[in-house]
Amino acid sequence: MPAGSVADHETDIAFQPAWQEFGTRMKLQEALRVLNEANLRATQPFEIFLACGFTPLHLRTFLMAHVARRCTDRPVQCRVGLYGDVLAALSHPDASAAHSVAAVIEWPDVDPRLGHRRLGGWTGETLEDVSRGAIRRLAAIRHAIEALARTTRVAISPPSLPLPAAFQPPRWQSGRTEWLLRKAVADFAADCAAIPAVTVLGPQHVDRATRLMGRHDVRSELAADFPYCLEHASSLAEGLALLLRPPVPLKGVITDLDDTLWRGLVGGLGPNGVTWDLDHGSQVHGLYQQVLRSLVEAGVLVAVASKNDPADVRTALSRPDILMAADRFFPVEVSWGLKSEAVARILRVWNISADSVVFVDDSPMELAEVRASFPVIRCVCFPSRDAAAALDLIGQLRDWFGKEAITAEDRLRLDSLRQAAPFRAALDRGHGGHSLDEFLAQVEAEITIDFCKESDDARAIELINKTNQFNLNGVRVDETSWRHTLSQPDTFLAIVSYTDKFGTLGKISVVCGCQSERTLVVDNWVLSCRAFSRRIEHRTLDVLFKKFDVDSIILRFAETDRNGSLREFLAGLLDPFDGGKTEITRAVFRLKCPPLFHKVHVHE
Repeated sequence: MPAGSVADHETDIAFQPAWQEFGTRMKLQEALRVLNEANLRATQPFEIFLACGFTPLHLRTFLMAHVARRCTDRPVQCRVGLYGDVLAALSHPDASAAHSVAAVIEWPDVDPRLGHRRLGGWTGETLEDVSRGAIRRLAAIRHAIEALARTTRVAISPPSLPLPAAFQPPRWQSGRTEWLLRKAVADFAADCAAIPAVTVLGPQHVDRATRLMGRHDVRSELAADFPYCLEHASSLAEGLALLLRPPVPLKGVITDLDDTLWRGLVGGLGPNGVTWDLDHGSQVHGLYQQVLRSLVEAGVLVAVASKNDPADVRTALSRPDILMAADRFFPVEVSWGLKSEAVARILRVWNISADSVVFVDDSPMELAEVRASFPVIRCVCFPSRDAAAALDLIGQLRDWFGKEAITAEDRLRLDSLRQAAPFRAALDRGHGGHSLDEFLAQVEAEITIDFCKESDDARAIELINKTNQFNLNGVRVDETSWRHTLSQPDTFLAIVSYTDKFGTLGKISVVCGCQSERTLVVDNWVLSCRAFSRRIEHRTLDVLFKKFDVDSIILRFAETDRNGSLREFLAGLLDPFDGGKTEITRAVFRLKCPPLFHKVHVHE
């Protein structure tokens, strides 16, 4: 890692740019070892289809190994398309049957004359014909990808190798024909990125991993039609694996203020003395504020933990030139107590686990103190005096929190959490002198349950793959399996939304299963942690019993290290509950169900 990077300022938790954190430098021998270990997993394989115009060789090996690292519960298989024709490969029946498709496009796929294995003449007239045909060829590839995306997830790697020395100008000059080709590829990538279930590998990932002139193995291309150096093949495969099996985004940032959100000590310089601009050499703090604001807009929670005078902080956060407005922080913990205690209070308000949170502070001592209390939290030292390292940190925040698409619930998260604070406060202080039943009867709760089988509802699959505390079995689903499940005639899907007088939470629960005569079998059930303590889970079962008119509901429960909330719920209905078969009869549910006060809307 270069000197002056964020790692120079780290605590005991290593901070690395994403291309290092996710292990792009995997060697071929290591890839084979990973695959051998993955093949021992006795579960249904995760199937990939690799479409490329060249011989896949080591790219296939690296792709399987990187996916296996991200798919730790299943072996990995990879089928390969027809040799020499990426368009025909994308149209092969095996592609639509796979869980995911990786399409690797290179310049010879745009036109074979842009490669080195076909002699077609690099004359001006020939290249003009190439540039005209490139648009048609790429349009055909895009149509094939669009058709595939109706049934499976597709990840695309646009051309990453240099163009051949085929053009008339010297290599330090780009002529019109070359720019037309690059424009055709850029338009192709932009159009593909707009297709649901299609993702495009970002050039920054590739550029950081391997330099442009170190990617092409000409001898290998001419001898075996495999154009990549091993290091480049590994970095491409790792990027594709991240697209096919993306990491679950983190949920919250807890940030310090002095020499982190701004430059200087607000207690010494005063609220108007701290800075975050070019004129004072503190622009990196303004950039940090800027990225925090964009994360909040995408549904990330951002809180403050600072040792300061609350009045000074309120004044500084209210300055008109601040890029992260005070009302976007929630909660704001300012005191002279331990930072770990402030973090604990914030986590309680958010009701999320520490392993979903990043804590940013300029003091290694404060980071170590928080780390001692929360070993799984990501502690990152803000490099106030190192602009390059600060930009690395900002990029890492994007990698940790970035999402393909922003849902309505993401935009609601901060406001709903803030509005729900009175609800939690009332619970914490004993319901304001009322019993819990009396309190819940007064909150004007409304539940909407939509029974539908819309496979493109991003919120449904997000909840299943993200929620941990109230998760029936911790099983994660990929888009292809999800679509297949919903296509079965006996499958049902229920999406639950919630609102009360304190605010709207949006879609907060998903239930999926099937009916077998007088029994309902539930395979997936998750409930957002924002919706706890409202008896939504009881009302959901109540609606399921009534809608399907069944005698019992079998929950395919499996204990995980995080779903304690669901275990507590089941223990309240099943006595004894030993974590084994979880069948709830209608009679037992009626006997054990507490009073419910929700107004219910059921939509077919």
